[in-house]
Amino acid sequence: MIAAAALTLAGCDSNTAREIRVVGSSTVYPFTTAVAETFVNQGGGRKAPVVESIGSGAGLKRFCDGVGWEYPDIANASRRIKKSEYALCQKNGVGEIMEVQIGVDGVALAEANNGPKLTLTKKDVYLALAASPNGKPNTARTWRDVNPALPALPIQVMGPPATSGTRDALVELVMEPGCAAADPQAKALKASKDTAPYDSRCKRIRDDGPYIDKGENDNLIVQGLAANPNALGVFGYSYLEENIDRLHGVPIDGIAPSYASIADGSYPGARPLFLYVKKRHLRAVPGLSDFLALYASMWAPKGKLTQRGLIAAPDALRAHSAQVVAQRIALDPAGLH
Repeated sequence: MIAAAALTLAGCDSNTAREIRVVGSSTVYPFTTAVAETFVNQGGGRKAPVVESIGSGAGLKRFCDGVGWEYPDIANASRRIKKSEYALCQKNGVGEIMEVQIGVDGVALAEANNGPKLTLTKKDVYLALAASPNGKPNTARTWRDVNPALPALPIQVMGPPATSGTRDALVELVMEPGCAAADPQAKALKASKDTAPYDSRCKRIRDDGPYIDKGENDNLIVQGLAANPNALGVFGYSYLEENIDRLHGVPIDGIAPSYASIADGSYPGARPLFLYVKKRHLRAVPGLSDFLALYASMWAPKGKLTQRGLIAAPDALRAHSAQVVAQRIALDPAGLH
């Protein structure tokens, strides 16, 4: 299979060379699209890269399906690749992969500017959205059911689907710590060899109505908040910043999502954003190396991507990512989970 893929890739050097193909995260999508626009505008008859927003999980699956003409060159991801996903890549002959952190983002909870001005804790979010808080079916219907200090408004949270890295980050950064605060058994369950009980209690989002799956188009969540000011939305910080004239961030544990609070890591929902790149495609897909170098030139503070809402990574991280791009350093899978 690997030999066949190599022959297929060799075709990319012909006159029928195809465009760069990118799939994955809706959060990273606007940043990669901005780089793609600049890439084409540089001239030289370059084909416009094709960038699809299908979610981190779905994007990484497609990325790892194989190597060659018909498979994506890059996966956008709003979370780190999982050990199981890397293993799928290797099973399908993808070979070495580069991991490039492009910047930082925050999983923002937001509401309309004429909304109820909620202030939540991680425990509140867990008790509102978990399918089985403390091991029992979730019966909470209003925010007051979760916390008597909150208003008696229906729990209505519009968010991304299970394939989304934003949803994964919501679970990892907000719900799991909330579970630890609410459930005295959480620590022991997490340490158990059988992870199913912990996953059921701490990581599974309810599907009985209060959490509303709006798909991978975050703009639909923004529109939904405009139509329903009592609802909350979950999306990447860049979408909040783009719509700051009509939306505001909901503080979590007293800290609101902002450029500063995400950049310094004080906001509970802060997370890294990544590109995953097939090294074998770098040698075969025209312009792919130039595309990555252009990306690296645009992610600095006050750069073109921060103007689109990206939060620049700290200096050391940016330097490391630039080194990965320049030297084509492969990801070491030893630290994956």
